[in-house]
Amino acid sequence: MKKNFEKLISTLQDSIFTWNYFTDFKKAKNNIKKIERELNLLNSLIGKDNLENELIDLVSEYPKVRRVLPILVAVRRDKLKKTPIISDVNILIPKNKEEVFYGDLNKKELKIFFNASGLNDIFKNKNIKNLVDYVFGVEVGMDTNGRKNRTGTIMENIVKKFLEDFCIKNGNLAFIEQATKSKIKKVFNCNIKIDKNSRRFDFALFDKKRGKIILMEVNFYSGGGSKLKATAGEYQKLEDFLKKQNIDFIWVTDGRGWLTSVNSLKETYNHNSYVINLKMLKDGALDKIII
Repeated sequence: MKKNFEKLISTLQDSIFTWNYFTDFKKAKNNIKKIERELNLLNSLIGKDNLENELIDLVSEYPKVRRVLPILVAVRRDKLKKTPIISDVNILIPKNKEEVFYGDLNKKELKIFFNASGLNDIFKNKNIKNLVDYVFGVEVGMDTNGRKNRTGTIMENIVKKFLEDFCIKNGNLAFIEQATKSKIKKVFNCNIKIDKNSRRFDFALFDKKRGKIILMEVNFYSGGGSKLKATAGEYQKLEDFLKKQNIDFIWVTDGRGWLTSVNSLKETYNHNSYVINLKMLKDGALDKIII
């Protein structure tokens, strides 16, 4: 394939975001399903007058209810472990409070949490009508932290669509996702060497006619950072490692984040055999590389 770095750099995508980038509703629903029973038990407290005692009675009878209380203030257990809490501002001594929800019942600390967090007022004034619906909203809001990981997934899904069409058009080709050494052996009956045990390629293509493996990594960078340079350097070494096994390596990368690290991308582009972006993929780069 004829090299043209200027074409690569000038056709980088501004965005690959689709509407499902913003919220993973399936994940939110699954998280709710795990605690729905406990949330419905807590619904019985909404509007009660003597909330503190009602809460203690409820968690005494149903201990698992305590474990779902932190999510009502948008805190997961791992965050709770790492965040010491001040119960008394006059003393200003932060302590780990995980045991309040997962250890032995501490009525005093549980009441402090319920009042100081504001939940007592919310329950008393019926600002929440149904805790299942409320926590669904909390889960959706907290899931914004997962958007960074979804960027990679979206990029993989876009490339996957191209690969599906490409393999249908070329019947002698097949591909798998998240290709480990053992998975490649199992599906394609090909032995490959890997440079590190954790290596998992985004895609592995197999040319049945030639008995040849083509490995592929894909990523998208909307912003800059040290990771771009590190990735570019890693993929130079990976190309050299795979070439010794007569394995082709294709790197599909995109995003205007590369404009902050042009030299790193150019160095790898000049070193590696196949570095392409989505525009080049759309324009038939695989035909020139593989066929």
